[in-house]
Formats: sequence, structure tokens, C-alpha cells
Amino acid sequence: MIQVIRYLKGYLAITVSGFSPERFMNLCSHHNIFLWDIENHKDYYTMKISLKGFYRLKGITRKTGTRVVITRRYGLPFLSVTMWKRRIFMLGLLGSLFFWIWMSRFIWAIEIEGNYYVTTDVFQDFLEENGFKVGMKKGNVEIEVLEKAIRTQFDIVTWTSAQIDGTKLLIQVKENDLILVENKEEPALNDGEGMDLIAEKSGTVISIVTRSGVPLVTAGMEVEKGDILVEGGVPIYNDDSTVKRYDFCRADADIMLRCIYEMQEEMEEKYEQKQYTGRERKYPFILFGSKKFKVPFIGAQFEQSDMVEEKTQLRLFNNYYLPVYVGYDLVREYTTEEKIYTKEEVKNIFENKIQKFIETLQEKGVQIIEKNVTINKTSGIWKMSVDFLAVEKTGTAQKTHLIQVEEELVPEAETD
Repeated sequence: MIQVIRYLKGYLAITVSGFSPERFMNLCSHHNIFLWDIENHKDYYTMKISLKGFYRLKGITRKTGTRVVITRRYGLPFLSVTMWKRRIFMLGLLGSLFFWIWMSRFIWAIEIEGNYYVTTDVFQDFLEENGFKVGMKKGNVEIEVLEKAIRTQFDIVTWTSAQIDGTKLLIQVKENDLILVENKEEPALNDGEGMDLIAEKSGTVISIVTRSGVPLVTAGMEVEKGDILVEGGVPIYNDDSTVKRYDFCRADADIMLRCIYEMQEEMEEKYEQKQYTGRERKYPFILFGSKKFKVPFIGAQFEQSDMVEEKTQLRLFNNYYLPVYVGYDLVREYTTEEKIYTKEEVKNIFENKIQKFIETLQEKGVQIIEKNVTINKTSGIWKMSVDFLAVEKTGTAQKTHLIQVEEELVPEAETD
């Protein structure tokens, strides 16, 4: 605490030399002038004294015949003088500090972690459409609203967390290990209404297990897309076997359907392949927000070239990102060579596309039993046609077609 008080008031480091330094120190003690850190260097003494005490030394030095020399100044009073002498520098420093504080109120980087099926570009587009973008104020970022919007937009996202770290908006998501079939919103039912199950594709029913409703198909039957498979109304019969009324319900059943999926692809026999020559040029640039300041292209341009942008966002510390990027445009020269796909190359390309198509079906719960592939070439165009024999669960809900039977009122018998 004493050191703090001394620093605020200011103090000096001095050397005392001459006829009687010891008498000088005694007189200072007699006049309540405090000295500390006293060291004897034979020919002179070094010590420290308060700024107020130093102004009272004039009479003492005259009496003792000593000479006092200031070697160093400490404390806030001297710092203020130094700052005033360098006021332009200090104003610039304060301006820079104010600028960084002001910049810290905004989001200058958005990072997404944990996404696999939904690409980062898709996420970025979604965020921008909903007003979450680089340059927005931190105070306008409603974390709960953002998290709910992501879960609502992307059914595959089961968990999300958003947080602001410095000037970065960090969004973490977790997706299902398997892509779920899109849940279709079923229409709400009113009292006295039922729900039928209808076929989503044409095919042959393999098996059916009904939990509620009245099945209209059995294993082995052929059905067309839109046919009713299970009715959402159970008939109640009169004594004469006529329908008295229906007890409506939501039809529920596991129905497996054997069906056909078709796939067709085309590709040209000839294609152009890039051959890079190894000649490259780098053009540095600075990107501030959306403004790009770059070195102009100098010299003869390549006849054929492409450009790759490499950039790095500037930041202070680990999480204080700035709206400034530095990088360069890499221009690479290439030549093109016309080539023709071999039959083996065409087969491999088509097989990869078939495999991706199968994986897409399997992710939706479709089982592929058999496939029939036809590949041929016509007028320089390779064509592929594939028929997949598949088994899948079918049955989508819609409001029942049944109409409730109006019950006839029986008149009461007359009595005498």
C-alpha cells in the first residue's frame, strides 16, 4: 500500500556527495524528510526521497556543503508530463483502444461444428436468410431463437448449441447417424373422422400386419399408387348385414411392398482434361468487409488459367476476430486436352452413381433385392438405365373416404 501511495505522489532516486553526507541525512531526519533505500558507495550515497521532501532540501544542502543529483524519476506526476509530451501518440493509442472496443460489439466470424450431412454452405445461407450474418451486433443475436430455428429447419439436427466467443459466433450441432425419412405432417382429425392408409408406390404387397382399421389388401395383391390399403373406419352391422354406422379410427399397419425404382444417366463420350503447366502467379490482396483491395494483374495473361483464392482472417488472441482478411489469388496456367472415356472408365463412373443412389434408398429404409443395369452408346453419348427391384414399407395417411351412415329413427309404438 505504501508503494502505491508513493507512486501516486511521485518520488526520486538521488545521489548525495560532498563534504558531509552523513550530516545531510541527520538533518533530513530532524526535519521529518523521509529517506529510504540508502546505500553507501564510499564517495557518495544513493537513496530515494519523496517529491515533496526534495523541494525542502535547499537549505540543508547549503548547510552541509553537499551536492544532490537526481538519477531517476518515479510516479504518476512524471508519467503525466511524459504523456503530455507525447500527446499525439497517446491520442492515437486511446483512439485505437476505443476502435477495438467498438469493434468487439459485433460478430466478425461464424463457425459451424459437427455438421456432416448438411453442408456448411447450406448452413451459411440459412443463417443469412434469417438475419444471422457477419457484421451483426452481438446484442441482436438471440441464442435460443437461433437454436430453435436450426432444429426446425433441419430435421436431421437433433441437438444444437450456439454461443458467442469473443467476436465469433460458434454453432455446434449434432446430426442423426442415419438420415431419417422426412416426416410428413398428418392432417388433424376432428371427432367422428377417420384416417386411411394409401399406397405411395405401385407394386405387390408382400406382407401386412394391421393394428387398427380394416385391411383391404392381402399378401400377393397388386396395388397402384394411391390405392387404399387400410380403411380408417370399422363397420358396425345391423341384423340384416347392412352397415349401421362406422367407428372411425386412425388406420395403423405394417405393410411391406415389392416395387420398382428406375434410374437413368447420360454422359458424353468425349471430355476435356486440364493439364497444368506449372506456371503460377500470386496476387496479394486485403479484404476489408466486402471491399477487396488487390494488386492489379501485371504482364501478359495466361491463355487458359483458373484462380484459387487463399485467405486468412486476422484476429487478436484466440477469439477476437477482425473483419479483415489477407491472402492472395493464385492464378494457374493450364492447357486442355480432348480425351475419350474408355468403356471401363464409363462403367466405373456409372457404378459409383449407382452406389450413391442405392445408399440414398437404404438411408430411407428401402431394401434393394435385385438390379438390372443396361449400358450402351449412341451417337457419342453413353446411356445407362437401371431397374431396381426393392422392398419398402408403404402406407401414408389421408382422411378416410368413408361417410358416416345416418341412423334411421324408429317411431315409438302408439298405446291406447
